[in-house]
Amino acid sequence: MEHVKQLIRARRSVRTFDGRAPRAEDMAKIEKFLEEVDNPFGADIDFRILSAARSNLSSAVIVGTDTYVAAKVKRVKHYEMACGYAFEKFCLFAWSLGLGTVMLAGTLSRQSFEKAMEVGADEVMPVASPLGYAAEKQSIREKMMRKTLKADERMPFEQFFFESDFAHPAKDYSGIFQEALELARLAPSAANKQPLRAVIAGDSVHFYECKGKMANSSLGDVQKLDIGIALSHFALCLQEDGISGRFYEDKPDIACEENVEYMISFEVNR
Repeated sequence: MEHVKQLIRARRSVRTFDGRAPRAEDMAKIEKFLEEVDNPFGADIDFRILSAARSNLSSAVIVGTDTYVAAKVKRVKHYEMACGYAFEKFCLFAWSLGLGTVMLAGTLSRQSFEKAMEVGADEVMPVASPLGYAAEKQSIREKMMRKTLKADERMPFEQFFFESDFAHPAKDYSGIFQEALELARLAPSAANKQPLRAVIAGDSVHFYECKGKMANSSLGDVQKLDIGIALSHFALCLQEDGISGRFYEDKPDIACEENVEYMISFEVNR
């Protein structure tokens, strides 16, 4: 994807579509992208394009499209973050083609979706999304949802990110990770709970989850999907800036509150 930082800043979730089916040439690009999309956690994610009419799919919050994309994955280590990471890359790619999406976990006909996805006993379908062209006007339901969730609002930078430890908010941080962290801050999250936290330590960043009520469900930890989304923004920004590095797992000796759990770290290649 080109100009990914612009895509991240411009993209919004879409729940009201204009009824047009996506163009065949765009769907061909989507199919190719879904075959190749990767994640840094090694999880094998199976994406499928579904028809609501053929598979009896529905969502109470979606209007005006027959096309959905869903993902299933085995319950391997970090599968939630992997799915969020890869699915957000798809959402950004779709936006680059003029197509709207919104990640859904609970507000859909789950039994029908899981049947269409042929979800096995050792698999889970954490997320699905409608796909289509945004309507000129949002439905009243969508407007109310966005207003209730304060969908366009985010906490200040210094409430997400810290330097050296959690006692030092990164209010005036201006290092190599500044823009990548800012774009991670803008990531969407379920019910706009914004669970991402991170500690900057020189050429590394240690990422954490601030756990809330949505942390555990039959799908796994839904908030880890949100962490994956934010990490995709972070990594894509660095990639566009030509900064290489790697994700790795090595819990640092940093004191944190009981509801804050270490997830993964990233370090710049030197």
